[in-house]
Amino acid sequence: MTSSGAEIISGDKLVLRGLKFHGFHGVKPEEKKLGQKFLIDVDAWTDLQAAGISDRLPDTISYTAIYSIVRDIVEGAPHNLLESVAERIASTVLSKYPQISAVRIKVGKPHVAVLGSVDYLGVEITRHRSTVLQS
Repeated sequence: MTSSGAEIISGDKLVLRGLKFHGFHGVKPEEKKLGQKFLIDVDAWTDLQAAGISDRLPDTISYTAIYSIVRDIVEGAPHNLLESVAERIASTVLSKYPQISAVRIKVGKPHVAVLGSVDYLGVEITRHRSTVLQS
């Protein structure tokens, strides 16, 4: 951990940025009824050397597979909290891909009822394979 509390993870990673989906998450009735746009970023730490050398898809994890996990969760069953959405994405990715050692998930809501201008409000979590709770 750094002095700011931000965790530094080094090594190779898959990067998915700016994923946009419509979901029905939130604690307000209108959020569950009308839904809204959610923005997702994913970092997934895994050794990419074999794929870099072989240039073969079977030696890595397909970005589209991780994208599909995120889409299914965000567009799926509603959650009250963004923390729960992020946790579900992290635990699913780590469960499905044992070669991934850690993930960082950001979940943002660009359309929130606040007094002021914002790009989005949201959460960011980091989970390591060794610290993920078994559900």
